[in-house]
Amino acid sequence: MPLIILWDIDHTLIENAGVSKEIYAAAFTSLAGHPPMQAARTEGRTDRLIMREMFLRNHRPEPDWTAVQAALEAAGAERLGELRRRGTALPGVRAALAAAADQPGWVSSVLTGNIAANARVKLAAFDLDGLLDMAVGAYGADAVQRPELVAVARERVHRHRGLSVGVPVVLVGDTPRDVEAALASNAGVIAVATGVDSQADLVAAGASTVLPDLSDSAGLLALLRSFAAH
Repeated sequence: MPLIILWDIDHTLIENAGVSKEIYAAAFTSLAGHPPMQAARTEGRTDRLIMREMFLRNHRPEPDWTAVQAALEAAGAERLGELRRRGTALPGVRAALAAAADQPGWVSSVLTGNIAANARVKLAAFDLDGLLDMAVGAYGADAVQRPELVAVARERVHRHRGLSVGVPVVLVGDTPRDVEAALASNAGVIAVATGVDSQADLVAAGASTVLPDLSDSAGLLALLRSFAAH
């Protein structure tokens, strides 16, 4: 049975060890001419929303998105080595992605608040990018609010991989915003408590399936197959 799996990146597949917030601070500094007085608030937000709020909270006018995206790309590219040095792929992730990629008829990609270039940087730092169909993912430049990204990914998979628009979709992520995006778009969700939100937080957000992490790849694959069968 076909299935579309959309993985979050930060704190779901990788631990970025603070490098993400350094990217936002560097992008802000390059555009505003001084460092931010208040750090970026991430927590599952898209890059469009993160940077918009960052300029607002630092009492600066928001630049054109084209300029913001270019600044984010430059800051991300500069920190590939730092991310590789300080960060890590989370437990079980490599095996889980490899198992999903091996399933006939499945498309395994990403749904992330990161812009596409920085999503690739973060995954390439730990050699995970080759295990995902990055071309059909949904990224932080595609929408302001995370729930809108599900339709973006669905349309890309339909257009480029030929899967029906009715193929089941499941999101895998670590924040209540991941859960919200799934619930708002009639997608399934597997929440993982590898970020700042606890298993209880994720259940309270509406997730019916919550894992402590992705280390049980056989169990995760069985869960994903149950979504494909619906």
